[in-house]
Amino acid sequence: MPEITDMTLSQIIDSLRAGALSSQEVTQAYLRRIEHLEPFLHTFITLTPQLAITQAEAADRRLAAWRRDPSLPTSPLCGVPIAIKDVLCVSGLPCTCGSRILEDFIPPFDAHAVARLRAAGMVILGKTNTDEFAMGSSTENSAYGPSHNPWELERVPGGSSGGSAAAVAARLAPLALGTDTGGSVRQPASFCGVTGLKPTYGRVSRYGLVAYGSSLDVVGALGRETASVAMLFQSMAGYDPQDATTLDVPVPAIQLPQSPEGALRSLRIGVPDEYFIPGMQAEVETVVKRAIGELASLGAEVIPVSMPHTEYALPVYYLIAPAEASANLARYDGVRYGPRSEAETLWDVFRRTRGERFGAEVKRRIMLGTYALSAGYYDAYYNQAQKVRTLIKGDFERTFQDVDLIAAPVAPTTAFKIGQHGDDPLAMYLEDVFTLPANLAGVPGLAFPVGFDHQDLPIGMQLMGRHFQEEVLFRTAHVYQLVTDWHTRKPSDVLSQ
Repeated sequence: MPEITDMTLSQIIDSLRAGALSSQEVTQAYLRRIEHLEPFLHTFITLTPQLAITQAEAADRRLAAWRRDPSLPTSPLCGVPIAIKDVLCVSGLPCTCGSRILEDFIPPFDAHAVARLRAAGMVILGKTNTDEFAMGSSTENSAYGPSHNPWELERVPGGSSGGSAAAVAARLAPLALGTDTGGSVRQPASFCGVTGLKPTYGRVSRYGLVAYGSSLDVVGALGRETASVAMLFQSMAGYDPQDATTLDVPVPAIQLPQSPEGALRSLRIGVPDEYFIPGMQAEVETVVKRAIGELASLGAEVIPVSMPHTEYALPVYYLIAPAEASANLARYDGVRYGPRSEAETLWDVFRRTRGERFGAEVKRRIMLGTYALSAGYYDAYYNQAQKVRTLIKGDFERTFQDVDLIAAPVAPTTAFKIGQHGDDPLAMYLEDVFTLPANLAGVPGLAFPVGFDHQDLPIGMQLMGRHFQEEVLFRTAHVYQLVTDWHTRKPSDVLSQ
């Protein structure tokens, strides 16, 4: 038997259900590895070893009862450890959102996605590091310090779900939850060489997710391989009356093919020229096109397509998302949440609390959003951006009349060095140029590893599909992973770097 932390999710589940391993043994193995490597990676903001052991003990009792009586309802994920991005509420645990303005906030309830996973019997290892309020592409904007990429410690793991992606890549957790507002699951998945899903907007409840951009935010999933992510998605997706944006659309039982033979026959994959731009890292383009060719060799039909409004996604996103952030973050004023800076007047309390405890990037986006929403500029900026957003959505709708999926790079580069974009916010924003359109259109996207550059840094590809067609994404990526081994590659022990 391999080391527990090197086992695939299916191997862990099989061992738990057969009684060959207990959830406590699995949980302890991950906790030991976290203790060993976390000082070098900083993937977690809060670790919960006592809670994890308590939940593992409860999971073992459920599994023992199931083995005595297999008719009892038991989730396949019962007893499996998971890490939770620290923008999702977990009852009784801190929810900092990577910000000093929420450092004392402990929510009294679970996010809906977390509650579903708890009900399934999963074991929470801790809350992972994130760019402050999920605003960033590198996890450098966390008030608690940056996370490090396990493939090379001097590089970022991506963001804003960088802590979750790095934890999965370093075998500190078999699964993790992230969030994706403009690529914050898919981009770190690409940088860390793991698989990450951005579901359709409205597929997974946002209840208990601390809002950044309410029309863009989704709760996503990260794992080493597609089958793991599909299983996690099925456990947390579904209608929630507490979130008016969720839709009552059935979540199908996902059946992944066991063999690549004929599995992609009749599948049509569109490849838009607009996602291969001047200035992108040449190896990214080469590797992604090679992966698309592999899908073609497996039976898929590859069709060139055009999505002419893609070039406007970046400015549109950075008008709409900051505008929504400006409104959502107005509630953090030192009165209702978190610590308060003392001052003589109420307005000074607001100014000092927000001025001292929000980070530079959050302040930048609040100011951008407030400006875009201000009198005299609303029509020229915010309203115009919403009109162009409709055109971007129309590009997807027209393209999906001719193809089933769209294949594209996840990011224009591999993981960059910590501090490389520190003085250039625009360069940082450009790291999301290929992931933003899916959020603006609300369509699902799945990122997965397809190769490495000359520095042995992972390269990811994303597939985007029609609304509520996550199953097609899973099936296609899973078939690719049946015939390739990129998703099985493991970064060397960070202690040797």
